[in-house]
Amino acid sequence: MKANIACPTMGCQKKLEIDDDQKLRNLYDKRISQEVLGHLLGEEFKGYVFKIMGGCDKQGFPMKQGVLTNGRVRLLLHKGTPCFRGNGRRDGERRRKSVRGCIVSQDLSVINLVIVKKGEHDLLGLTDTEKPRMRGPKRASKIKKLFNLGEDDDVRTYVNTYRRTFTNKKGKTVSKAPKIQRLVTPLTLQRKRARIADKKKRIIKKKSEAAEYQKLLAQRLKEQRDRRSESMAKRRSKLSSATKAPAASA
Repeated sequence: MKANIACPTMGCQKKLEIDDDQKLRNLYDKRISQEVLGHLLGEEFKGYVFKIMGGCDKQGFPMKQGVLTNGRVRLLLHKGTPCFRGNGRRDGERRRKSVRGCIVSQDLSVINLVIVKKGEHDLLGLTDTEKPRMRGPKRASKIKKLFNLGEDDDVRTYVNTYRRTFTNKKGKTVSKAPKIQRLVTPLTLQRKRARIADKKKRIIKKKSEAAEYQKLLAQRLKEQRDRRSESMAKRRSKLSSATKAPAASA
């Protein structure tokens, strides 16, 4: 079985081959997100603690979190769920896909591990070298979290840490930095105030129009009642005159 070990703090990754069955038995029947002591996999990992993040079997089917079995099952998956590439599908379409459970078994060919705790000695090509991040975060809040900035610090000055210089297709040397997303500037605050003011104007306009409509509706109903009362009065006068005429002739 191959072990794909990653070190997030250093940004390095290494693949090792583990052929000893006694070492592999320490991984069997463990689930995804469980931790494994490093000395169980070898003396060179003494003091290390690894976390199981996933893996795939010999046919290439990946492990899926939440499927409590060590075998392979067929699940009805939709777009957005792990182990299913939903690009180009119809809206709401679901397909039945084969996935492996989250329990480690001897059928796996690759298992993914992440270093949670560093041990006594450095691992060659894993914890002894540090690879800088190629691209930094783009969201303003995440840049503040990365550099431990306060509310008064300007985020735009810290983006130049990840500015990279390269040559484009036309042969010109250009520099590029991450475009800051969700950056709060005086212009964005001004636009927000303008949106709120427009919303208030719309609300006031709707209320005034509704009041005018109710006033007009009341006027129309009053006119309708007046016309009806006039017609009823005319009808009563006609009936009274009709009854009086025979009495006068008698």
